[in-house]
Amino acid sequence: MSVDYLLHESSVGYAIFSVKLQADTVGARLKEVQDAHQDLARFGKMVQLVSFAPFAGAGQALENANDVSEGIMSDYLQTVLESNLPKAGKKDKKKTSLGVGDRGLAGSIKAAFPGIECETPETSEVCADLLRGLRTHAEKLLKNLQTGDISRAQLGLGHAYSRSKVKFSVQKNDNHIIQAIATIDHLDKAVNTFSMRVREWYGWHFPELIKIVSENHKYARCALFIGNKKTLSEDSLHELAALVDDDESTARAVIEAARVSMGQDISEADMENVMTFARRTASLHQYRKTLGNYLVAKMGIVAPNLAALIGETVGARLISHAGSLTNLAKYPASTVQILGAEKALFRALKTKGNTPKYGLIYHSSFIGRAGLKNKGRISRFLANKTSIASRIDNFSTAPTRRFGEALKGQVEERLRFYAEGVNPTKNADAMQAAMDATLADINIDDPTAGGADDEDISAPGVTGDATAQKVRKEKKVGKKGKAGAEDVKVEVEDVKMEDAGEEGGDGDAMDVDEKAVERKLKKEKKAKRKSGDLAGGEVPEEQVGGKGKKKKSKA
Repeated sequence: MSVDYLLHESSVGYAIFSVKLQADTVGARLKEVQDAHQDLARFGKMVQLVSFAPFAGAGQALENANDVSEGIMSDYLQTVLESNLPKAGKKDKKKTSLGVGDRGLAGSIKAAFPGIECETPETSEVCADLLRGLRTHAEKLLKNLQTGDISRAQLGLGHAYSRSKVKFSVQKNDNHIIQAIATIDHLDKAVNTFSMRVREWYGWHFPELIKIVSENHKYARCALFIGNKKTLSEDSLHELAALVDDDESTARAVIEAARVSMGQDISEADMENVMTFARRTASLHQYRKTLGNYLVAKMGIVAPNLAALIGETVGARLISHAGSLTNLAKYPASTVQILGAEKALFRALKTKGNTPKYGLIYHSSFIGRAGLKNKGRISRFLANKTSIASRIDNFSTAPTRRFGEALKGQVEERLRFYAEGVNPTKNADAMQAAMDATLADINIDDPTAGGADDEDISAPGVTGDATAQKVRKEKKVGKKGKAGAEDVKVEVEDVKMEDAGEEGGDGDAMDVDEKAVERKLKKEKKAKRKSGDLAGGEVPEEQVGGKGKKKKSKA
């Protein structure tokens, strides 16, 4: 299909070009365009500028660039197309062909203009070469432009576009979580390696210390405090005990071992190097602890529900592996379940073996607590709840842990169901309870919210549950008819008030058996009908059903 017009989107504005080259065969035209798109003299004869609509400023250029990147046709572009493209008549069935560089934008234009057929570089090689020629010679083909205008506009727009894409909320940014968990992983490896080096190096001087103090961080601090074992005495007992969690027996054992140690003596220069290295190892461990506290605090702001459900460390690893919290929220539960086990998955698919049951979520405590036969089922259930928690965190505006705690309670109940057979709470009930708790927290933070409405619908001594039952009862009576509606409402309210009075009028949970009240009213109405039939009179209108008809007795 031949291309009639070309749309050129640039950093300075939109341009519409008409294609003057019309060959009989596509192959001939393609060869000609490919040969001429590098030569301005030859390419200028193939296209002609119809209209050029420059942007009013950098803000409008950035807005239109964002729309084009998302495949959206802006109002400005729609106005340009409406003004410069021919409108299809009622009798003319031929559509105008427009060459567009972006496929998403072509779809939006085609949807807005039924009389325009859009060609893209993917569907037409001629269109691709023509658009390539426009980008090459745009500075010469567009009017009222000086040399370097387009390049300067491209540079400014590129910086503004990149800046708008990397903007983030200071309070809610998952990039710091990704960097923090990666740093923690590197620190763990480094601290373990350095601690082993300190053990080996200082062990030449005091080999007995390794058996008494086994923890890496405690060993480095003890070695840093002791230094030369000959200077250790009973006077250092309390200070040494403080380094081993106030364990006086361990500190005394270190002092006794130093007196009879078989280690060799080392020079002051060697000891200075050992102490310097031990000091660096201890400082790295302290920074690892500080960074862990920072990660916990950051997860509480960015993904509180995910942290409450699966833990800060595992949640941060999931976010890091997915790339961002938004990407994690987009993943289905089946992908979250095996996130981190991609190699095992593809190996199983290649060899037609068993696919992995879990990835990073294996480090959660729930998987370890589950039985061997239930690990796969609990991992699938946990992945489902993790996906829900990540979506709540990603799309919520105010951070709250209520939903994460509710989801964690569901996983606990599911573990109890597998172990003891106790039925878990339904998901709808758990989420509704979490929503009610969240709204209650909002009302506590803002006491003025909803106060007047509560006073209007609640009577003294009647709970919110009783009020809700009353509303449901009124709706139920309204569906059946207007007969006896007022009597039912009054009697139900009286019964609730009486029950509330018996409990002291404090408004605690007082449930009313509505079915018993309804049965009582039906019996009274039935008795009235029978008495009316025996008397040979007419049954009142409101006892028949309230439809405006009177029923006479057979007598």
